[in-house]
Amino acid sequence: MRQQIRSKEDMERQIISFGFLPFFENGIHGFSIEELTPAELWYNGSVDGRDDWPVWDWKGPVASSGSCMYGKFFQKKAGFIGREWIPDFLNVRRNGMTFDEWYEEGLIFYKDKALLDTVRTYGSILTPHLKMQCNYRKDGNTGFETVVTRLQMQGWLCISDFVYRLDRLGKEYGWGVALYTTPEAQFGEEIASCPRTPSESRERIFDHLSALLPHADRQQLNKMLG
Repeated sequence: MRQQIRSKEDMERQIISFGFLPFFENGIHGFSIEELTPAELWYNGSVDGRDDWPVWDWKGPVASSGSCMYGKFFQKKAGFIGREWIPDFLNVRRNGMTFDEWYEEGLIFYKDKALLDTVRTYGSILTPHLKMQCNYRKDGNTGFETVVTRLQMQGWLCISDFVYRLDRLGKEYGWGVALYTTPEAQFGEEIASCPRTPSESRERIFDHLSALLPHADRQQLNKMLG
């Protein structure tokens, strides 16, 4: 049985061990941070008037640690990918192509390109600023979550941290605000370099997960790999 997650260090170790770890339950038993976390650490009530979700508060430090990548990568839901596996993951999701090649082939919507270009210009950018720069507001562009989710699923965008608002006493409150970036900006341009073909990368990932999750069938794993 896998060790339970009781700290952000435990979370990071599990991500590195699995290589790929969705945040939420997904149909493959035991293959999620949610299932590996004791209930009292998933949510344990209110602390000083702020709902306390310990494991959720660990996402930012783990995502910014340099050991893994975070984003909506698994069936449009959040999860982590260990650094060792990022090149193969990007190779599969990008189909071995550059963003410019995707755009030339008509595989990218114009507003997706405009948003990603904005992220690249800033290097990293918080959600409210990104929405403002790309005119996602009343009477402006619509579908922000759809666009950023699609770009994450395709491997062009990730979340490198969460920034919390502070009250007048300097205490954090509310939900963390996502800091968007690209895999290349967070880990270096070499992260997108893979010596394998996309199909070879897929099989490498599949073999790795099959060994760790023998109870999962090929259809479940292929659905997870996208």
